[in-house]
Amino acid sequence: MKKGLHLTLDDRCSIANGLNNRYSFKAIANTLEKDCTTISKEVKKHITISQSGCSGRVYNNCFLRSHCFEGELCEECTYHRMKYRCRSCNQCNFNCDKYQPEVCFRLSRPPYVCNGCPRKHNLCTLEKHLYLPKEAHKEYELSLRESRSGIGLSEAEVKQLDHLFSPLLKKRQSIHHIYVNHADSVMVSESTIYRLVDYQLFEARNMDLPRKVRYAPRKKKKIFKVDKTCRLNRTYTDYLNFRKENPDVPVTQMDSVEGKRAVRFCLPSTLSKQNACSPS
Repeated sequence: MKKGLHLTLDDRCSIANGLNNRYSFKAIANTLEKDCTTISKEVKKHITISQSGCSGRVYNNCFLRSHCFEGELCEECTYHRMKYRCRSCNQCNFNCDKYQPEVCFRLSRPPYVCNGCPRKHNLCTLEKHLYLPKEAHKEYELSLRESRSGIGLSEAEVKQLDHLFSPLLKKRQSIHHIYVNHADSVMVSESTIYRLVDYQLFEARNMDLPRKVRYAPRKKKKIFKVDKTCRLNRTYTDYLNFRKENPDVPVTQMDSVEGKRAVRFCLPSTLSKQNACSPS
């Protein structure tokens, strides 16, 4: 089972195809090698609401629509062909005092959407909940960009925090002291307040923090990620197996300053490039 991997557009197309074929969340999850709760959350999070009718019928989600004979509700009817049957007009739900909205009971249980419903195009005039893979992927990319772009606070929230912290900071109070005394009215973490001051979003500046100006900026340690596939057929065990199969091949030992294990055994160029150098 694949864990920790984001769904791609192809995965979402597979989910939509499974829903259209009326597959269960479990069956779709087994196809994508995911957990069934992942599929369920994905579908419920990216539902597209469509207020459209069906073939030859306009959108109408009134509970009384099937046996309603109301007519001429509008003073100036713009849909004269159905003047005596307002239930066939797209303005029926807005102009009728007896309007009672109806929600399809199938939407309250899995799969929570109308994909795969046989009534969707031929008989249903209710509000439709659809899972559309392209729209879902656009929403996913948008939320991903928003989560990685700066601070997730509105201007009003920043101003509210500014009015609380800046006057007290200029009185030489620490952020920790203000944060503890106003914990009920501050809905962000203490480190977020430091970042807001550092980004110059407050009237107070770093110069109003007497201890912060004494510290040098922290140096972030660079982390180099190594693709583990480069170690395939390059382990010390692979080297020993090669020596057993080719005892006559000469071996040259070389020291290297790279990595924690410095000694490497280099074989002649007659070997493939992938097996040419094996760490000890």
